[in-house]
Amino acid sequence: MNPGSPTAVTPQRVVVASTVMLSFISFWRAAAIVLSDLASSAYYAGGIAEQAIGKAAPWFILGIMLFSYAVRAVYIESCSMFVRGGVYRVVHQAMGGTMAKFSVSALMFDYILTGPISAVSAGLYLAGLINETSAHFYHRPELVNPSLFAVVFGIAVTIYFWRQNTIGIHESSQKALRIMQITTVMVVTLIAWCLYTVLAKGFQPVPLPSIANLRLNHESLGWLPGSWATMFPAIAIMVGLGHSLLAMSGEESLAQVNREIAHPKLKNLERAGFIIFIYSLLFTSLVSFFAVMLIPDAERQHALDNLIGALSMNLAGPLPLRMLFHGFVVFVGALILSGAVNTAIIGSNGVLNRVAEDGVLPGWLRVPHHKFGTTYRVINLIVILQLFTIVVSRGDIMVLGEAYAFGVVWSFSMNALSVLVLRYKQPGGREWKVPLNFTVRGREIPVGLGLVTLALFSLAIVNVVTKKVATISGISFTLAFFLVFEVTDILNKRRMKAQHEDASHERFRLDVNEDVTSGTLDVRPGNVLVAVRNPHRLTHLKRVLEKTDTAKVDIVVVSVRRVTGDDLWTTNELFAERETEVFTHVVSVAEKAGRPVKLLVVPGKDAVEALVQTAARLGSARIVVGTSPRQTIAEQGLEVGRQWEKLPAPRPALALEVVPDSDAKSSFVNLGPHPPRLWPEDIELVHELWLDFGSALPHRKLHHRDVVGYALRRLKQESQTEQRDVILKEIRGESDSDAGRAA
Repeated sequence: MNPGSPTAVTPQRVVVASTVMLSFISFWRAAAIVLSDLASSAYYAGGIAEQAIGKAAPWFILGIMLFSYAVRAVYIESCSMFVRGGVYRVVHQAMGGTMAKFSVSALMFDYILTGPISAVSAGLYLAGLINETSAHFYHRPELVNPSLFAVVFGIAVTIYFWRQNTIGIHESSQKALRIMQITTVMVVTLIAWCLYTVLAKGFQPVPLPSIANLRLNHESLGWLPGSWATMFPAIAIMVGLGHSLLAMSGEESLAQVNREIAHPKLKNLERAGFIIFIYSLLFTSLVSFFAVMLIPDAERQHALDNLIGALSMNLAGPLPLRMLFHGFVVFVGALILSGAVNTAIIGSNGVLNRVAEDGVLPGWLRVPHHKFGTTYRVINLIVILQLFTIVVSRGDIMVLGEAYAFGVVWSFSMNALSVLVLRYKQPGGREWKVPLNFTVRGREIPVGLGLVTLALFSLAIVNVVTKKVATISGISFTLAFFLVFEVTDILNKRRMKAQHEDASHERFRLDVNEDVTSGTLDVRPGNVLVAVRNPHRLTHLKRVLEKTDTAKVDIVVVSVRRVTGDDLWTTNELFAERETEVFTHVVSVAEKAGRPVKLLVVPGKDAVEALVQTAARLGSARIVVGTSPRQTIAEQGLEVGRQWEKLPAPRPALALEVVPDSDAKSSFVNLGPHPPRLWPEDIELVHELWLDFGSALPHRKLHHRDVVGYALRRLKQESQTEQRDVILKEIRGESDSDAGRAA
C-alpha cells in the first residue's frame, strides 16, 4: 500500500437513526409480559365460569389450560414464518386483506377489554380488602363502594401504563418481570397453604363435568335451546368450555412480543411458551379447584368476583396470619392485574402497527415519539378506548367477562385457519411446525393443526349462540373497527399513491449531530462497523449478526450519503428515501436475528474515505463490507488501506472483512502494520537460516527475529540500488506463486 499524505479527521454532520423496533428482551421478560395477562385471569376466570356453569367449572378451566398448549403451538409456527407475526400478518398472507381486517377487528375487541377487565378486577379485590378490614376493626362493612372504587382504580392504572409504554417496552417489560417475580412468591405460598389446609381440615369434592353437574340456565345458554344441551353431551361440554375460554386469553400477546425476543429468537420463543404454559396451568386451574374445595358454597356465591381473596380467608391458621396473607394476595393481584393492562397496551400497539405497516392506517400514527422513539399515537388511541370501556362498564366484572371471550376465540380461530391454509400455499419457510404431521403419497397431512383449528371454530360457534352480550357487543365493535379500517385503507392508499409513499417503510426518529463519536451512538470501543448500500444485499450484515455477541461487542450499521461541495445538508437531504428503504431492511434482518444494532448515516464525497474516518472516530475494530461488482476483494482491500494510511498518526488498529453473497468464507485484510501470515515453507526457511547462522556464531544468542530483521533491512537497502527492477520482478513472481497456492 502506498501511503498518502495524512488527512485530519475533520468533524462532519451525521444522522443517527433510531427506532423502538431495535430493542430486544430476554425470554423471561417475554414470558412475564404474556403471563401478566394469562396468569392474571386466575383472579376472575374461575368466578365468571362458575357463575355460568356451576361448581364443575374447575374441570373446564383445566381443559382450557391444557388446550392452550395446542393453541400456543399454532402461534409458535406462525412466528417462525413471520417475525412481526400475529393474526393480521398471518391471515393477510393466507386469505387476503379483507379477512385480515375482520380478524384484527375482533382481536382489538379482545385487547380493548383485556385492560378494563383486569384493572376493574384489581380494583374490586382492593375494595374487598378495604371493606373486610374496615368491618373487622371498625365494624363498617362497606367503607368504599366496590364498583366506583374499581372504576377509579382502573383509570389510574391505565394512565400509569400509558406513560410506561410511551417511554418504551424495555421499561414496561422490566415492570412485568418484577410483577411476576412477586406473584410467584404468592402462588407458591398459596398452593402450599391450600394443600396443608386440605390435609388439616378436609375438603368438599369438585363435581365431575357431567350434564347432571352442569348448572346451565337461560343466561349461560343464550340463544341455544336448553334441550340441545341435555340431549347432546358434546354440546354441553362445549358450552362449559366456551364459558371458561377467557382463562386462555393472552396468547396473541406472544406473537406480538415475538419481535422483541432476543437471539436465539425461535429457541427463546419456545422457552417463553413453555414457561407460560406451566405457570398458567398450575396457577389458574389449581386456584379454581381449591376455591371450590375450601370455600363454603354459600360464602363462595357472594365472592365470585373476589375468589382468591375469599380462598385466603378460608385457609387453616390463625386469623391475623390469614388476614396478613389476604392483604398480600390482594396486593399481588393488584400488581398482576395491572400488569395485564400493560400487556393489553403492548399487544394492541403491536397489532395496530402491523396494520399501519400495510397502509391500512394513516402513516402519522406510526410517527415515533421525539424523545422515546415509541409509536405514542397508537398507544394514545388504545388507552382512550380502554378508559371509555372502564367508565361504561361501571365496574361490573361479570358484564366485562361475558363480552370478553368473543375477540379471544375468533382471533384464535382465524389465526389457526390461516396457518393451516399457509401449509398448502407456502409449504416452506418454517423452522417449526405444530406436531402430528403425516405424509401420504408425498403430501403432508397436518392432522394436529387441523384438529386445533376444528376445535377453535367449534368453540367460536358455540360462543356466538350462548353469549348474547359477547355476540352483540363483539359484532358491533368488530364491524365498527372493520369499517374504520376499510375507509382509512382507501383514503390512505390514495394519499400514498399521490405522494409516492411506501407504508411498509419503517418510521425512524432522526437525531442530527455535528460529529460522530462512540459517545454519540453510545457504543463501546472495539465495535463492528457494517457498511450498507443495497437493501437487497445484506448477506454481510446477516453474517455479522449471526456470529457477534452483542452483549460484548456493539454493531454499527452505516450508510454513506454521497454529497458534493462543502454545504451542510439538511436532515431530510441526508436521510432520504433511499436511506429509509435500506434501514427498513436492516431493521427486518436485525429483528429476525434478535440482535440490536445502531443506525448511522454519514455524508462523504468519497464513500470509502467516509467509512474509514467513521471507523476511526467510533474506535471500531473491524469494518465489514459486501463484495463489489466493480472491484475484486484485493482491490477493495487496497482502497480501504489507502484511506487508512491517510489517517493522522497514531492510526488505530483496524481490520477489513469482505463477505461474499454466497456461503463462501469471508476474506480478511489487516490494515497497517501487522504480523504477516507466512507459508509453512517460509517458516522452515527462516528456521534453517537460524540454524546455519547459529552454528557459525556459537557465542552469540541468535533469535529467529534477528534473521528476519536483517533480511528485511538488507532487502530495503538493495531495493534502493540498481537491483530494484530485478527485485520487483522476483517479488511479482513470488506474489503470483502465492496466489496460485491460495487458490
